[in-house]
Amino acid sequence: MKRMTKLIAAAFTAAAIFIGTNANAQSTPKSALRFGIGLEGLAPVGNLHDGSNIGIGGTARLQYGLADNLALTLTSGYYNFFGKKIPGTDENYDNLGIVPLKAGIKAFVSQNIYLGAEVGAGFETRSNGNTKLIASPGIGWANQSWDIGARYENFSGQSNNYGTVGLRIAYGFGL
Repeated sequence: MKRMTKLIAAAFTAAAIFIGTNANAQSTPKSALRFGIGLEGLAPVGNLHDGSNIGIGGTARLQYGLADNLALTLTSGYYNFFGKKIPGTDENYDNLGIVPLKAGIKAFVSQNIYLGAEVGAGFETRSNGNTKLIASPGIGWANQSWDIGARYENFSGQSNNYGTVGLRIAYGFGL
């Protein structure tokens, strides 16, 4: 968790430095709302990799422009991590479903390139599932219609922490 905190702090620091250099991005004009629908490719890491090799997801993101190079985000959707074969058996681990609910910030550091950070909760959908704290730094490219981003997402809580490396491809439009 200490390592994740440092990564998030580094992302915010870099964003602040680049914002101060007057970047020229036009993905979310000031006071404008955008809505995007994305497809997620997910690679489990940490404890999650013990039971799954791959995950997919779908997300919706609402984005509000604070300035031409800075936006607030609200993201939710569904992730499914497919259970892999249990060694020495013909059975698979159970799939793991998670509903993420995250708030974040996107800071455009140059034309179409952004740094992002999100925090929120992840609700495991299995019958004995837990709610996890999500912390997620990322980087991406966005124009008026498309948003392609990569991120690390850390799920922590209940002494069972895990993560995923994700790639999101989304189509967005102004509201």
